[in-house]
Amino acid sequence: MSSSSIPSVAPVNFMRDILRTEAAIEPTPVSTSEVTKETQIIAIYGKGGIGKSFTLANLSYMMAQQGKKVLLIGCDPKSDTTSLLFGGRACPTIIETSSKKKLAGEAVAIGDVCFKRDGVYAMELGGPEVGRGCGGRGIIHGFELLEKLGFHEWGFDYVLLDFLGDVVCGGFGLPIARDMCQKVIVVASNDLQSLYVANNVCSAVEYFRKLGGNVGVAGMVINRDDGTGEAANFAEKVGIPVLSTIPANEDIRRKSASYEIIGRPESVWGPMFAELAANVATSVPIRPNPMTQDQLLGLFAASAVGRDVVLEPATQFDMCGKTDTSKPTLEVVYDEV
Repeated sequence: MSSSSIPSVAPVNFMRDILRTEAAIEPTPVSTSEVTKETQIIAIYGKGGIGKSFTLANLSYMMAQQGKKVLLIGCDPKSDTTSLLFGGRACPTIIETSSKKKLAGEAVAIGDVCFKRDGVYAMELGGPEVGRGCGGRGIIHGFELLEKLGFHEWGFDYVLLDFLGDVVCGGFGLPIARDMCQKVIVVASNDLQSLYVANNVCSAVEYFRKLGGNVGVAGMVINRDDGTGEAANFAEKVGIPVLSTIPANEDIRRKSASYEIIGRPESVWGPMFAELAANVATSVPIRPNPMTQDQLLGLFAASAVGRDVVLEPATQFDMCGKTDTSKPTLEVVYDEV
């Protein structure tokens, strides 16, 4: 058969089969062996772009300045968690490095994927390019490699995991679903979308608690606070504390945009991050009380979220300009062999 006669759908079907095979693979069970040091493993969740990386970079820096040994792990395929910490520089990701080393027949070493600045240790899990794989599977693969490198034997005071909260596939829920962390912190602002994500994270925690899980929500960081109060009201309704309120401030925005750490003891913003570090250290995992969609909408004025809009059902006439559109089915039904 000539190449010109091969059906054009073949590559599509081939890729579909690969993705289906990948999705069907059960991940390796997470190690349950005891760590050699009492380590607080904390997963931070929030809507994309809400300021998790900004919060974590400054929080981890402040913790290190306070004498704590901190590991920051970016679990976002964008691999931007550590960019602020490293002054805008991107560090090699675990996924990318693992692939290159595998092709070269070499093993991945700590120094290939973990880097440090002023006492903060940091790494990025990374992920596939758009349309070339499952981000959740990338997260799972990254943690499998971390375990091979001795993750459960590392002697850190804090391990901070930066996760997207508006991606619902299994890999991103790994810390909650498998008790890989002791507690979760949500980052949100006074807008409906970020609070919707925060509520979803609380719902996930509550769901797995009902199944016997132990992870709880330690609290919320309110970022870019404009004083309207919806985020604080949300935290009160679901029963979690506010760990810090970071104002919507031009100085913070400008310095963050230029990759400047403001969580320094000598900075004007130092006390704010010192307080956050203290609150994170002493926070306890709480079983939240997630809100319903209507309750969440109730935090906002009706004019802001469109609660006065009436859902009017569409009709067949709306869709086609006539009421009778009966047609014989074109579906082909094959007999089972």
